[in-house]
Amino acid sequence: MIDRVPAKERLLKAAAELFYTDGVAATGIDTITARAGVARMSLYNNFSSKADLVKFYLENRVAEWQAVLAARLERAKTPAERVLAVFDSYVDHAHLAYGWGFRGCGLLNAAAELPVGDPGRATVAFQKDEVERLFREYLGDIAPDSTTADDVAEHLSFLLEGAMARAGLDGHDGRLKSARKMAVSLLEQFAASNSPAQRDEH
Repeated sequence: MIDRVPAKERLLKAAAELFYTDGVAATGIDTITARAGVARMSLYNNFSSKADLVKFYLENRVAEWQAVLAARLERAKTPAERVLAVFDSYVDHAHLAYGWGFRGCGLLNAAAELPVGDPGRATVAFQKDEVERLFREYLGDIAPDSTTADDVAEHLSFLLEGAMARAGLDGHDGRLKSARKMAVSLLEQFAASNSPAQRDEH
């Protein structure tokens, strides 16, 4: 039976698995084409270079996370729940990688291999900045007049990314779930410190 999956899609799937499990630098073009079951020329018919393939890989990972997050946000009813939905999206995204052998954040793993100035690093930075921006937005919804929302958003961002890094070393999502519990506590403290009664005391 003829495989009707387009070559570009097969190449991206193969590259995604190999870049994640083995690393960007360690994965050669021949390995990717062999995994995809296509001729070497097929890769260059769809991508201008390996660097171009890496760019598509990173953009696809961001889009994959955005879809996972959107599904979580649909079920979130309050600003605090939306903050926790971001944490949950990282757990969900981790589960998608379990079949390959979980190694943490594929975006940060790839960025660590790319030289300063590489466009791929900007793609990774965009996703990390987006997480912190969302935290600021949701904290602002909890307490519009808060003077600490930016600091707490940064704290939550560091908590989440640090947990993901440790989870990559552990090979499972336990650290992410622990970080979520810490985030619940931080949100409770933030809401309490910005309650009308607390503000009146100052």
